[in-house]
Amino acid sequence: MSIEIEDWGRTRYDDATQRQLDRVQQRRNGEIADTLIFTEHEPVYTIGRRKDARQNLLLDEAALAERGFDLAETTRGGDITYHGPGQLVGYAILSLDDRKDLHRYLRDIEQVLINALGVLGLAAARREGKTGIWLEDRKIAAIGIAVTRWISYHGFALNVAPDLSHFAGIVPCGIATTDGSVTSLQKELGDLCPPMDEVKAVVAREFETVFGG
Repeated sequence: MSIEIEDWGRTRYDDATQRQLDRVQQRRNGEIADTLIFTEHEPVYTIGRRKDARQNLLLDEAALAERGFDLAETTRGGDITYHGPGQLVGYAILSLDDRKDLHRYLRDIEQVLINALGVLGLAAARREGKTGIWLEDRKIAAIGIAVTRWISYHGFALNVAPDLSHFAGIVPCGIATTDGSVTSLQKELGDLCPPMDEVKAVVAREFETVFGG
């Protein structure tokens, strides 16, 4: 089965969440096929369902307002993270009726990103005991999924060329400074960093390879 690709451009997080939920209902009703959605969010910190995730927010409401950042509670798994321009967010609206295995689904999302980064020239991998995708001790992609009645939503966030200083407002995904740091394609590749459209094309192709068979 082929995967449909939608590109929503720049979105606010809350708006995109509602649009995702609409797509979930459409997928459940058989009105759309399995779909991968690309977007870049306006600056926002999102808090996952992990216990005590909020304590990893380092800014108060006044500081958030001063910076123009949103704060959103979310239904995805995981801790707190940042989304913003220059970061490729992928939302996967898939029927998992044929697998019903969340561990396998998460591994498959990870494999998509590992394969895509390999094509783009970076040797990425999983890291024992940590979530997301890493270049040694540098985290380049976060993953947070949710499933309702075996339809998936949420997905991943790949740092292409975001302002990495924005991660300083949180302990991203609970990563202590002794555990590692956050990186991006731009930081790793410099002038060789591909444009966002090229990254989207590579990720879409690898997603199709893993999930479209």
